[in-house]
Amino acid sequence: MGRLSLKERLAARRATETGEATELPPGQWYVLHTYSGYENKVKRTIESRVEALDLGERVYDVIVPTQEEIEIRSGQRHTVERKVFPGYVLVRMDLDDDTFYALKNTPGVTGFVNINNKPSPLSDAEVQGILKGMTAEAPKVKLTFQVGDTVRIIDGPFADFRGEIDEINQERGKMKVLVSFFGRETPVELDFLQAEREA
Repeated sequence: MGRLSLKERLAARRATETGEATELPPGQWYVLHTYSGYENKVKRTIESRVEALDLGERVYDVIVPTQEEIEIRSGQRHTVERKVFPGYVLVRMDLDDDTFYALKNTPGVTGFVNINNKPSPLSDAEVQGILKGMTAEAPKVKLTFQVGDTVRIIDGPFADFRGEIDEINQERGKMKVLVSFFGRETPVELDFLQAEREA
């Protein structure tokens, strides 16, 4: 049987995470420090190097931990991938001289996260926490609103009214806006999509 490709190994890892397989995947997780903003480029370069240097038997998996976030811009929801640990790439591998030098000398990598100059593997609990955080949580809404901001209501019965944000409920995706009616401030509850911040 030929070597598993990274895609097949990812599928096997997903099967492991969903409980379809009980066998522990080989290798340990190590953390590489990269230039911020180069995480995905480093990941792709490592994958190419692993194939080119025939290290597929010892480097099993490369991930850039991300979480989905919903950003609201101009009243529209946009899903964006947010890096959970900017400047870090996780690699599941068997550490030896070859794998150490191949990965450490990847362009964009500044080194392994280490203790006393020895690359330090993550514990199983740390890895499970990171992997679970990537898949299990519903996307978070990234707030561009703050209490005290003036917003214009763009939807619903109060469209075109302006008001000041009095309260924000992140979990429910709602906010209370104080709108002035006939000289009195009245709190109105709105969904994040129903208002936009005044420039």
